[in-house]
Amino acid sequence: MTGYLLAVHRSIVVVDVAGFCSRERTNEHQLTVRRSLYEILGKAFGNAGVPWTECDHEDRGDGALVLVPPTISKTTLAASLPTELVAALRQHNRRHCPQEQIRLRMSLHAGEVVYDKHGVVGRAVNHAFRLVDARVLREALAASADPLAIIASSWFFDEVIWHSDTANPRAYQEVHVRSKETDVTAWIHLPDSDVAA
Repeated sequence: MTGYLLAVHRSIVVVDVAGFCSRERTNEHQLTVRRSLYEILGKAFGNAGVPWTECDHEDRGDGALVLVPPTISKTTLAASLPTELVAALRQHNRRHCPQEQIRLRMSLHAGEVVYDKHGVVGRAVNHAFRLVDARVLREALAASADPLAIIASSWFFDEVIWHSDTANPRAYQEVHVRSKETDVTAWIHLPDSDVAA
């Protein structure tokens, strides 16, 4: 097969800023939010033991796609990253006006991806984006004061989170996600609730 690009396995993290396009946010606010998002991600990933420079990431305007190499334990993404993200988001939000504060939706998944000169494609990537856009996740974050809401794919929950006490699997709630061609079970968690408890 000439020109066939080989698929490689990656852990997939997608983050999306809630309310990024709100009329309350000017272009300047949006630029500050986007710049701050990458500072937060770099700090949180690094503090969680996931070197940001070893990850591939693509800007999505109001969020980011992060591909984590298979040398990094998926348990780290489930156990340490949420805590570090909450801490970094809280620190940022204390220092900024309401229009520059950040609340994130995040999806966790893993699977095969294919790189080309423009970025990456794959069903696993599509699935992670469907999850982060799920209405049930949007509603969970909107109903909370927490800065972060996580949705894990059924695979990620069953294979990674469930087997790690430090990932707090019993705090996850099973949900149904139906969006476009996606009709699946997933798992939602608001990790700041753990910190407050």
